[in-house]
Amino acid sequence: MKITLNRINDNFHFELKNERGHIVNVDSRPEFGGNDMGASPMELVLMGVAGCSAIDMISILKKQRQEITSFKAEVEGERVQVGEAKPFKDIHIVFYLEGPINEEKAARAAQLSFEKYCSVSKTLEPTATIHYKVVLNNKPL
Repeated sequence: MKITLNRINDNFHFELKNERGHIVNVDSRPEFGGNDMGASPMELVLMGVAGCSAIDMISILKKQRQEITSFKAEVEGERVQVGEAKPFKDIHIVFYLEGPINEEKAARAAQLSFEKYCSVSKTLEPTATIHYKVVLNNKPL
């Protein structure tokens, strides 16, 4: 896996590209000297957790022939000061699924993602605790 970074302006706006040509813009907020032209690196980490676990869950549920009519997630990260850095201490994810999905299968898909499959959450596991909740058809599981 390889990513290239190219600086776009005189501040912190960068264009990052993967080997397949997909582009992501990264920047910092104005209060930190940026121009807010993209997500921050820490926001990308949260996006990575959401995307990774979503891919896992949908893959698992599709294999079980579950019909997903809507899939959304909200992710919040709590950071802690460690020297000059502020890594994530806790990450909270809520998945919102809709459709004729078996409750046990939906809950198990989330559990399998975080305990077994999601490489992003496994990467963060040594330093951050990930909490997740599944809401199926407006009912928390």
